[in-house]
Amino acid sequence: MNDLKALIRTIPDYPKPGIMFRDVTTLLANPDGLKSAIAGMAAPYEDHKIDAVAGIEARGFIVGGAVADRLGCGFIPIRKKGRLPWKTIGQEYALEYGVDVIEIHEDAIAKGSRILIVDDLIATGGTAEAAAKLIRRSGGEVAGAAFIIDLPELGGVARLKSHGIDSHALIAFEGH
Repeated sequence: MNDLKALIRTIPDYPKPGIMFRDVTTLLANPDGLKSAIAGMAAPYEDHKIDAVAGIEARGFIVGGAVADRLGCGFIPIRKKGRLPWKTIGQEYALEYGVDVIEIHEDAIAKGSRILIVDDLIATGGTAEAAAKLIRRSGGEVAGAAFIIDLPELGGVARLKSHGIDSHALIAFEGH
C-alpha cells in the first residue's frame, strides 16, 4: 500500500492555511493504482453479504461504484441536500463552521439490507457517521465502512467504532 501512498498528491494550505489536502485524483488517474485501491477496499468484504455500497458525494461515487461492481452488489448515492430527484430523507452533521445535510432517496434501502459505506477519505468521521444514521433510519444495516485514506489524528475511525461500525482504510497520513 506504500505504492498507493506515493500516488496521492499532497497540497499544502488547501482549502485553508495549515491543512494538508490529500488529493486522490492522482491515484485515480493511475490505472494500476486505481485497480489496487478498489481491490484493497473490497477485499475485507468479499466474504460478507453486502447488498449495496453507499458512496458519499463526490469521490465516494467514483470508488464506491467500482467497489460495488467488484462485490457484485448495487450502489446507493449519498448526496448533498437538494441534489437527488426523488423523495429523500436527510441527516444533518456538523462542520467546522456550521451544519450541512446529506440525503438519500427514501426508497433506496430495503429493510434489512447490508450496506457498506465507501468514501475516499475519513477525517473526523462526521459525514460517514451521518451516512450510517441515514442507512439505519432507512431500515438498513451498516456492514462496515471502507476508505482509501485515514487521517487518524482526527479520530474518524474511532468515532465510527463508537457507533459499532468497523472501518477499513488502505493508508494513513499523519496530520491534517
